[in-house]
Amino acid sequence: MFLANFENSTMKRKDFIKTLGLSIPMITSLSSLERLSDSLTDIVRMPALFLGHGSPMNGIEDNEFVQGFKAQGKNLERPKAIIVVSAHWETKGTFVTAMEHPKTIHDFGGFPKELYEVQYPAPGDPKLAMDVSELVEPSGTVHLDDKWGLDHGSWTVVKHLFPNADVPVIQLSIDYTKPAEYHYELAKQLKVLRSKGVLIIGSGNIVHNLRMVAWDKLSSPYAYDWAVEANEKMKQWILEGNHQELIDFRKQGKAFDLAIPTPEHYLPLLYTLGLKDSQDEIQLFNDQPLGGSLSMTSLKIG
Repeated sequence: MFLANFENSTMKRKDFIKTLGLSIPMITSLSSLERLSDSLTDIVRMPALFLGHGSPMNGIEDNEFVQGFKAQGKNLERPKAIIVVSAHWETKGTFVTAMEHPKTIHDFGGFPKELYEVQYPAPGDPKLAMDVSELVEPSGTVHLDDKWGLDHGSWTVVKHLFPNADVPVIQLSIDYTKPAEYHYELAKQLKVLRSKGVLIIGSGNIVHNLRMVAWDKLSSPYAYDWAVEANEKMKQWILEGNHQELIDFRKQGKAFDLAIPTPEHYLPLLYTLGLKDSQDEIQLFNDQPLGGSLSMTSLKIG
């Protein structure tokens, strides 16, 4: 490759930069890609998923949404590893789990004992975590973490894709101090991992307003008018590839403000969209409202 040939040449690095007018960050980025190419072999190109994870109870129930997750799992090639961007790991700064054995986190309250007894003992992947931290520019953007684990935005859905817990799983956190554009652009830098056999999953809900849930209408599909408006507009832009409107969700009016009162459940969608190539097909599934102010809409890219 070009960079490898350059490194074998006698031209000094500083002279090369002066000659072509390249910046240090660009060279660093190319070096990161070179290291990644050396450490990970091109294998099956994986799709990217956004999963509307809904209630933690989906971790133990066998409802229509769980059936939707299982159906996707049956059609997936076995990945080398999985990266999950979960709505339930918000941090100041961006972190990636780097432990050998991530713990199963039961980050919720008031649910049946059976749910708290679930363990999803998937291994971690410290090497992949290091690759992610080195791949994302500028250097130092992504920090290694040894304390978190797999929260319910991760394990309650991944367990239905790979019930044997035999595929390594790491999580990438959501930096709550950053704007939407940051998350989308960060995801674009991870796109190369899809060709290295890594399945990347965004886990949240594109319409998620818990304060306005109609708890008496959870047993059948039901959505407020504003939830329908926001959900339909989001799906239209997703299918059209109109990512900028989705990044600018705070400019889309009252329906979007009600659908996304806080961004943590929405931002994982932008990570999934940032992984899309122009030739990728998009499949929507589990596209159903819940409790008036929630949407389980999920999608597969590629």
